[in-house]
Amino acid sequence: MKIPSQDLKRQYKSIQNEIDAVVLDVLAQQSFILGPYVESFENSMANYCGAKYAIGVSSGTDALLLALMACGIKSGDEVITTPFTFFATAGSIARLGALPVFVDIDPATYNIDVRKIASAVSSKTKALLPVHLFGQCAEMDAILEMAQTKGLYVVEDAAQAIGAFYKGKQAGTMGDTGCFSFYPSKNLGAYGDGGLVTANDDEMGALIKALRVHGSNTRYYHEYVGINGRLDALQAAILHTKLKHLNEWSEKRRTVAAYYDEHLSGMPVRLPEIMNGNTHIYHQYVIATPKRDLLKEHLSVQGIETVIYYPVPLHLQKCFAYLGYKSGDLPVSEKAANEVLSLPVFPEITREEQDFVIEQIKAFFTRK
Repeated sequence: MKIPSQDLKRQYKSIQNEIDAVVLDVLAQQSFILGPYVESFENSMANYCGAKYAIGVSSGTDALLLALMACGIKSGDEVITTPFTFFATAGSIARLGALPVFVDIDPATYNIDVRKIASAVSSKTKALLPVHLFGQCAEMDAILEMAQTKGLYVVEDAAQAIGAFYKGKQAGTMGDTGCFSFYPSKNLGAYGDGGLVTANDDEMGALIKALRVHGSNTRYYHEYVGINGRLDALQAAILHTKLKHLNEWSEKRRTVAAYYDEHLSGMPVRLPEIMNGNTHIYHQYVIATPKRDLLKEHLSVQGIETVIYYPVPLHLQKCFAYLGYKSGDLPVSEKAANEVLSLPVFPEITREEQDFVIEQIKAFFTRK
């Protein structure tokens, strides 16, 4: 049996008529840059998230970059974040000449360990950039309290957490800005790159809107030096169509995760843990074991695709050698990088497929 880590073809087949219709409409209108489809999607996303502003941008990476630019992050500033995340989180900080300051993670959730943030704050710290990893929010109360006490911006990386909740508040709406990715594999995925920034402050919302079009509010008149960071109409039309299905898909992911939880309980693997007050949307279903590489190989031989997010924590990436981190500095992140494994989790996975995954994991540990 061949089981992919995700299957976007199944998703497309389930909504093909809806998608094809809006794509053809965009082609018929021949209006591709911003415009009505982008505005409609932005309005729907603002309503969905409960944010005053939702600004469509060209990618999740550019969402982070624009949010940091809007916060005034510049050369010499420091931004505190996690080393256990996708590269763009820290890469966006570095692109502005600022320094990423890495704080180790909580072993239970893989999110930043809020108990360790205070010791990383310096006179150069300008922002905190928590990541809501794998679909679960970071411990935002402590982060927001620290930011308020120290006068820091909070930029939420919610790229993997659209629709996740923390104590009744949706991911991406608690900080100064929230950043989302619509990379095709995300729970709400485009057919190419796309992203979005949320904000509740009028000045912040207006600034991000200008920065995404080269710092311009009126064409050819530039108040700031921005970037070309717009969401295009074709992606917006596709995303707007898919948005109406997102809650249903998220619920199906939770059902899939619950089935894994039930049937992998008692196995010598660490299962996902949900922090009190959180609603998880399972962008990934992540287990952990010291035998990760052998387990992954066994599952691959059986036709089961699994993925490692992430094999090298950011503080040990070659491009960040100048920051001076060394192996052993952030041990929880380093241990996670050696042990985590993401199992197939997508709304359309069948019970038969899940049973086979579970059967093969049990077979691996039984024979070992």
